Amino acid sequence: MLQHAWCEERFRSNVARHPLREEPAITIELDPTTDPWVKRGYGQARIEPGARPAVLVVDLQYAFTDPSFAFGGAELIERATVNTAELLGVARAAGVPVFHTVLEWKDEKELGHWTIKLPSCAEITPGSRWAQVDERLWNDGDTLLPKKWPSFFHGTPLISLLTALQRDTVIVTGCTTSGCVRATIVDAFSYGFRTIVPEECVGDQGRDAHESNLRDVHRRYAEVTTSADVTSYLQGLREAVGTR
Repeated sequence: MLQHAWCEERFRSNVARHPLREEPAITIELDPTTDPWVKRGYGQARIEPGARPAVLVVDLQYAFTDPSFAFGGAELIERATVNTAELLGVARAAGVPVFHTVLEWKDEKELGHWTIKLPSCAEITPGSRWAQVDERLWNDGDTLLPKKWPSFFHGTPLISLLTALQRDTVIVTGCTTSGCVRATIVDAFSYGFRTIVPEECVGDQGRDAHESNLRDVHRRYAEVTTSADVTSYLQGLREAVGTR
């Protein structure tokens, strides 16, 4: 079971922009007595991370983190941004590579059918503010691979770079949980990576979609755990490197 009470201390620098509400704990629980999937053999064991991880940051760009844009201002996404920034500091200190992606489209040909459901996508053009990684997350040693479609893997060189670096594990962060994060999780699993998702480091426009999608991928494709658990794992890698 994963259970984490929101910690308002982490948001104080952003309260003016994103007023906080009292919320109950987010719980991702697979109960074998009530969950029909678990009763039928899903979610039976823990996916343990390997020794060579990479962190994937999905779409934590101003289009989703700046409340002045149509998609921006969701509290769960702000929470994910703050917690991912903390996690990235630990990952970089451990020598773990960080890969960012952002959605961006230069014209109608690249947009495809996106604007039928999401017309504001047309404003997310290369070089615009909305296509930029939130400055709280970026470091000059990171890698940026823009994309056009939901999965970080689709149409980008990500799989080639992860293979060249001999990565065996990906830690997936970002937004939105039910959209591009989920698509990235499924592809990461499909490419054979141990896939780890720190719950506090992903976010969505609404709580129900966030919880239901995390619960579902936890049954099938990924280990959904806490940011504290992933932080401890990364710190252990750093200590192991230091003793070699």
